[in-house]
Amino acid sequence: MKYVLLIAEEEGIRNQWSEEEQQADMARWFAYTEDLRSSGALVDGQALHDSTTATTVRVEGGDTLTTDGPFAETKEIINGYYLIDVDDLDAAISWAAKLPTLGAVEVRPVLEFDMPEA
Repeated sequence: MKYVLLIAEEEGIRNQWSEEEQQADMARWFAYTEDLRSSGALVDGQALHDSTTATTVRVEGGDTLTTDGPFAETKEIINGYYLIDVDDLDAAISWAAKLPTLGAVEVRPVLEFDMPEA
């Protein structure tokens, strides 16, 4: 079953770190990603640019409204995700617990539809 691991952290928390600390942090993320890949569970994963680059889109009464920034203002923002394919929620939680994040990880199963053939 596929799960998304949504990584939420306080924005800019790593900007105060030294170059060596940032490089060590990236090494932890690369090691985690390689572990996930070598296990066969990794489907996809990406880091996201900071929330100042986000655009929120809403359609109301047929009009498309856009606003700068994320849809919700919070201290923590979604700054990346992994899409994994594992046996069950326990396995997904286990992978989430290994993430070298400084914040929280939301684990959510992917709802898959049987699409009609065109």
